[in-house]
Amino acid sequence: MKFSSPFASLLALVSIAAASLAPNGRGEGVIRFPLTRKNADVAGYVDMSALNAQLIHVSNKYRQTFSAFEANTGSAHPLSGKMMTSISKRGDGVVPLINQGTDLWYGEIDVGTPKQKFNGQTILLSIDTGSTDLCHRMYNAAQSSTAKDKGNFSVLSYGQGLATGDQYSDDIFLGGYEAPDQTFLAASSYSSDFWYPNFEPDGLAGFAFESISALGAKSVFETISDSGVLPESMFSVKLSSISGESELCIGATNTNLYVKDTLTYTAVTEEGYWEVNLEAVSRNGSTVASNSASIIDTGTTFIITSDNAAEAYYKDIPGSSSSTQGEVTYYTIPCNTIGSYTPTLTFGGRGFNVSEKTFNIGPESSGSSDCVGGIAGMSSVDFWVVGGIFLQNVYTVFDNKNLQVGFAELA
Repeated sequence: MKFSSPFASLLALVSIAAASLAPNGRGEGVIRFPLTRKNADVAGYVDMSALNAQLIHVSNKYRQTFSAFEANTGSAHPLSGKMMTSISKRGDGVVPLINQGTDLWYGEIDVGTPKQKFNGQTILLSIDTGSTDLCHRMYNAAQSSTAKDKGNFSVLSYGQGLATGDQYSDDIFLGGYEAPDQTFLAASSYSSDFWYPNFEPDGLAGFAFESISALGAKSVFETISDSGVLPESMFSVKLSSISGESELCIGATNTNLYVKDTLTYTAVTEEGYWEVNLEAVSRNGSTVASNSASIIDTGTTFIITSDNAAEAYYKDIPGSSSSTQGEVTYYTIPCNTIGSYTPTLTFGGRGFNVSEKTFNIGPESSGSSDCVGGIAGMSSVDFWVVGGIFLQNVYTVFDNKNLQVGFAELA
């Protein structure tokens, strides 16, 4: 995984090209989305300014959703203490919500009656299990007979990026499924962070739980699930940087993509995020962290943890070094040895290995012999955010009915 332009971020951009029934024998109504990675110019080394901006975006995303959890439930989220009392550091410049590059899944969405289509019949969606709200800027309520003005003016804030507008509910159609009377923000104004090239898509969609919604609304997935049309109340993903090998499946799992007898579930410990117990993080058989709170976040590339935990992971690795930018500390390892220091994460009693291909982000600069490792430290967190660095190595199941997350080895 390498970086190119100043607008390159850190996750795989993929396109939901078409929906089809999943070949898994789980019944009708299962929708598969083949995902295709967006092509990008590759410079051959990490764009460090984009790296820092993406990690700061993650921090800001959690600040917003922690605040929403407290507003919705009347109690502070158990993981929010350190982050919400820390001073937010913004780095060297404006932090974009999502940089141009590898951070989103393209998905076709229709809204209203009759169905409104946008941007040449496609609207970009970020399938982000670390947030909940739906927001887009192309909606025209006057053209939909099923539009309902909720009478609330709202502001969604991600770091220094703002989207403001009115809350509406209307029928949303995603991959052939209908989310009836879905609440969303019809944004009417944006800060510069939400305009191209800082922000390419027409909208965002979270797949977490209602309690972290700034709009006080269910996610699109929860609304679809509540309508009773899914064979099972779950969605599952395979993420890959290889074109044609990524997929989102709604309503079941695609058993062709994983080794069945390795599927291991672990319980959601706090409904809001897809939060589970990370039993262990190890390197070469040596445990460096155990029984830690973790959030499974498809909207984040890195594995992010506290400064102390990150330091413990890289400790004693020959030639390793660190660099701190604001609240973020990233680490490098000599490129010719980084493959010897990849992590294993244990969930539900089973260890899952991270490959060198995903752990090695790339050389830290042009011609450098030091490569950036996929675990970063952040001074404002004391939990783990498990993103694409790990998730590209497993098949992941988000089971809403049983409140659990499953991981399996890839087929």
